Amino acid sequence: MITTALRLPAPDVEALIQGRTIVAISPIFLNPGRLFALYSSDALTISLPVDRYYRSTFLSIAQKSFTDLNSQTVSIKAWARCEFCRGIKDPQALAAISRLTVWTEEALQEILSQKSNIILAYLRVYQLLQPFEVPTNSQSPFVPLQQPLPTTESLQIFGDQAFSQRRRQLENLEAPLHSELEELQSAIAQLATTNPDANKLNEHIKIFLGWSVEKPSKQLNKDLAWINDISKFGNRSIEEDTGEKSNYQAGTDFENITRRSLEFLGFKVDEAYKGGAGGLDLFCSKPYHLVGECKAGKSIPDRTVEELDRIGKRHLKEDYLKASRLIIGPGEPTKNLRESAKISKVSIIKPMTLQKLVELQAKYPGSVNLIELEPYLQAGQSDSRIDEYIEKVLKSIKLRSHIVRLVEKHLEKTGDKDVAVDALHVAYVYSNPPQQLQVEQLREILIELSSPLTGYLGREKKNGVDRFYYLRDLIIENI
Repeated sequence: MITTALRLPAPDVEALIQGRTIVAISPIFLNPGRLFALYSSDALTISLPVDRYYRSTFLSIAQKSFTDLNSQTVSIKAWARCEFCRGIKDPQALAAISRLTVWTEEALQEILSQKSNIILAYLRVYQLLQPFEVPTNSQSPFVPLQQPLPTTESLQIFGDQAFSQRRRQLENLEAPLHSELEELQSAIAQLATTNPDANKLNEHIKIFLGWSVEKPSKQLNKDLAWINDISKFGNRSIEEDTGEKSNYQAGTDFENITRRSLEFLGFKVDEAYKGGAGGLDLFCSKPYHLVGECKAGKSIPDRTVEELDRIGKRHLKEDYLKASRLIIGPGEPTKNLRESAKISKVSIIKPMTLQKLVELQAKYPGSVNLIELEPYLQAGQSDSRIDEYIEKVLKSIKLRSHIVRLVEKHLEKTGDKDVAVDALHVAYVYSNPPQQLQVEQLREILIELSSPLTGYLGREKKNGVDRFYYLRDLIIENI
């Protein structure tokens, strides 16, 4: 629990949250291990115009940070742990420090001329999932919090390896690795607030530069917000079922979003068989034939399986018997329907089950393998079997996340740039792994994770041996 907040200029707090720097100019020496929230102040460390205090690549963000401040309250967006603190007295070091942070060399020189040294605090920063407001306080460097801040609901800005690299650069006064890309990122960041594509590119560049790690979102991308409506549209058809005739529009909406869901999962939905009386609600031609009916209302009628068999055979002839068959509906199937479904090998699922599959695919693109999914479409009610498949996929993802993290930790511990499979397997055995793997099984997963299409690890051959290195985290979200 955190009870105090460190006062810093608002742009400095934003730079820490964005991962542009790992250091703050502290008003006092901080003990390593000390925890505190980050309090955004409207004052700079010294009296200097903003455009001379911050580098041009950060200036627009700095100006906006001050503009966004509220005179009555301060939004606490992050907390930090001090890892190290040191004083800078050498004027010759200021140019290099400026290149690795957001401050101009002129500002650093001015601070040093007014103080005996510049206190740089190396901070591990954690962004809060839910910011909170505190009353404005303009007194001491440390501001007491009225309510203790728990540290659990937050996301780490840097992984251990990235933080260590940034710290080494600052301590050794090394040049930035990608100065031109930093200039590009600065230009794109100005568009990111209004352009979703620019924002996406901005995040990718920041991850590449090591300024941030991929963060799980608390909700789906805005373009995928429709996924949240799958179950809602299905349930709406129950709510609007008067007992005499289901609401036509509710049923149509449900059918349309079901079709869209199957396309998103990777099915090729064939529109040629759609439409009106005598038409199939759903027909997917690839990667295998799938025929389906969407049934709105409080119950799924007895005749649904017979209707699907009759219409399917009319359109697909002998191919119908080779197809997977599916009924999707929010209602409870009757006893006769369940028996018919088992005889005709028709799977029945609820809209929420479909939504969970689509959410899985949205959060981990490519994770739903339709060929592997097919056997789980068993005859009769199949929701529990689909849940088994989802859990199986999640276990597979968690295993890969564990391996990516293991590579990162192993390289940090050994100081090596890459690791061979045999050495990593020894570390894997003692890492409390989700499941036991043979060396060859581990090798196959490492190669998969180092594919250009995944890019969580890198791979290169040295003396004919594959060696792997860490690139980015594989973040796990609850589904």
